[in-house]
Amino acid sequence: MHRVILAALLALAACAPAPTKVAGFRDTDTPIWSAAALVPAQMAGDWRQVAAHAARPGGCAAGALTITPMAEGLRLNGTLCLNGEMQRIATTARPAGPGRLSVDGQEDWWILWVDSGYRTLAIGTPSGRFGFVLDRGAPAPDRLSAAREVFDFNGYIPAAFRPL
Repeated sequence: MHRVILAALLALAACAPAPTKVAGFRDTDTPIWSAAALVPAQMAGDWRQVAAHAARPGGCAAGALTITPMAEGLRLNGTLCLNGEMQRIATTARPAGPGRLSVDGQEDWWILWVDSGYRTLAIGTPSGRFGFVLDRGAPAPDRLSAAREVFDFNGYIPAAFRPL
């Protein structure tokens, strides 16, 4: 009788869905999309970080980033809270595809979403190592909610999304 029960349990286990591959904050089996209509030059200016994906609440305050157009791409200067740690950003980013930036010294940043007025940016990576939201000021609740939904759609873990 024990063998019959064991065989039944093994058969049930074989029917279970395969575990998803989660790297960082994203299920990497989920397709990820970038904002194909992004115009990088419209990202120019001062941005305030208003949300980020982090393993735990707290860790660091909101960051800020200045984006300056240059002949070779975009200059990025500031600090960002990435997974609960402040990181200095002083580098150049070049367009690497629709809504994608090749960032010197880092993995590519994908602009997952930008609102029509270029007031809010949702930025992530295919690896899911980080994801964050930039805004030109205080984020409107509807835009922050839209950014959260875009991260969810792209396979990011909803429980790790943290407003700053």
